[in-house]
Amino acid sequence: MTYSSFSKSTKQLENKPAKLKKFLKHNSPKDRKFGVTTRKCKICGRIGAHLRKYTIGLCRQCFREQAKNLGFKKYS
Repeated sequence: MTYSSFSKSTKQLENKPAKLKKFLKHNSPKDRKFGVTTRKCKICGRIGAHLRKYTIGLCRQCFREQAKNLGFKKYS
């Protein structure tokens, strides 16, 4: 099960509360204390390609959009 498809699978079980409870017990994503998924982009919520330097906390795509506002200059 991928990161984004977890919420899609619970919609089918909304009418069956007993099965939903059992499904959530065994299949809900864990709350992570360390690792890749603990750090998400502040803007879009992506978990990959994350910039942590200077405590920016953005993914690379959002950083490219926000770099000028943050005071970074592109050389060359």
